[in-house]
Amino acid sequence: MLMPTTPAYDELTRTYQRLHRLGHLQALAGWDQAANMPPKGSAARASALAEMAALLHRMRTEPALAQAIERAGAEALDELQRANLREIRRDWRLANALPESLVQRRQLAASRCEHAWRTQRPANDWAGFLDNFREVLALAREEAERLSQSLGLARYDALMECFEPGLTGAVVDRVFGEVRQWLPGLIRRVRDRQAQEAVIAPVGPFPLDAQRRLCERVIGLLGFDFDAGRLDVSTHPFCGGVPEDVRMTTRFRADDFLGSLMGTVHETGHGRYEQNLPRDWLGQPVAEARSMALHESQSLAFEMQLGGHAGFVARLAPLLAEAFGAQPAFAPDNLHRLMTRVKPGFIRVDADEVTYPAHIVLRYEIERPLIEGVIEAADIPALWDAKAAELLGLDTRGNYRDGPLQDVHWPEGLFGYFPCYSLGAMYAAQWFAAMRRATPDLDARLHAGDFAPVFDWLREHIWSQGCRWTTDELARRASGEALNPAHFKAHLEARYLA
Repeated sequence: MLMPTTPAYDELTRTYQRLHRLGHLQALAGWDQAANMPPKGSAARASALAEMAALLHRMRTEPALAQAIERAGAEALDELQRANLREIRRDWRLANALPESLVQRRQLAASRCEHAWRTQRPANDWAGFLDNFREVLALAREEAERLSQSLGLARYDALMECFEPGLTGAVVDRVFGEVRQWLPGLIRRVRDRQAQEAVIAPVGPFPLDAQRRLCERVIGLLGFDFDAGRLDVSTHPFCGGVPEDVRMTTRFRADDFLGSLMGTVHETGHGRYEQNLPRDWLGQPVAEARSMALHESQSLAFEMQLGGHAGFVARLAPLLAEAFGAQPAFAPDNLHRLMTRVKPGFIRVDADEVTYPAHIVLRYEIERPLIEGVIEAADIPALWDAKAAELLGLDTRGNYRDGPLQDVHWPEGLFGYFPCYSLGAMYAAQWFAAMRRATPDLDARLHAGDFAPVFDWLREHIWSQGCRWTTDELARRASGEALNPAHFKAHLEARYLA
């Protein structure tokens, strides 16, 4: 019996294998730009990255690709091949909505803005930032308009589609609207309760080389494969590279080790997801991470769900004493109180898990009208000040460095990404609820320092699935239901008020 042939589908897989390999080089050039590149290399690197972006876009918009996609749809494909074809078709639609010139201009503008931002942020130079940012915003609006016309979505929804397929502003408004209702009261109750607890603060300084060694030990504890990745330093922590070569970064301060440590734990969640994507499908869209909300569910499963668990803290305590010397602050009970302390702060990446959603709501409520043309770039500081006061009780007036300049997303033109963070926190809580149903003694095992049940569950239900299923279908298969924000609220109440 002859096996069915799939020439059109096979042609597509060869093209996407090439795209993956060239994307590998693009990813490493981007990592090097953030972690190693000398300042005078900025212009040349921006041009090189723009050239690569244009080349990859040209490959994705080659007319023969559209014909192959149409022919492949009529071939006898199995379930996995059809899932891959679905993702190829989605990638094709997004690419063909944008002209090559826009892709190239967008990459150049983002590279220039991000490079200047590195010095403008510490200088608190909002006026200087605006000079580059206005071009980034104009190009993001053009991208949103073109995607909107092609996909039949609202402009901001069209940008979210690039990060979170199927997510709409209506869904985000509903979910964040509910969070706005209960979050302020929860923050007050937790802070009132914690005000009765004594917490010993760690005494620094904490040498940077000791911090780095500590971070690498904790990464190893969390199962990261150093033969397939590494940790470096950048202005803003991130995880990049490719599954075969994952590049994570963090940043250090001599007066604070928890920021770099937990930031590294966060990026390790991203890194382990990438390292455990299905290797048999590698190079095809179906082998990629499903969405950015699911990616953030992995980083926040590590940083918040596991990282805030008393069992993880107990394993961490002796490592801190080895790194910095024994002190009362590193006693496990005190360390756990310290790491679960709820206090509104300026910096999103350093925020506790209770106040963290307020940071995301703040950014979402600014960037959506920004993309839609309701407000302009110059309006951002006043809106930021008002929302920081409302949501976090903070005065940010004149503090651009710790306000709208703190994140790399806007300088890089990554509009539509921020909602994924809080959705990721909600998914992470949902995953742990499912883990506890599957493994009733999960908490006892975590207290005993056994993290394998977490890693095994994530590997089976999330990491190994890649893009095989739509987001909702993957969530149902993993946890029995699509996204349910109630799990997140229940987790916060159980951890902080029980």
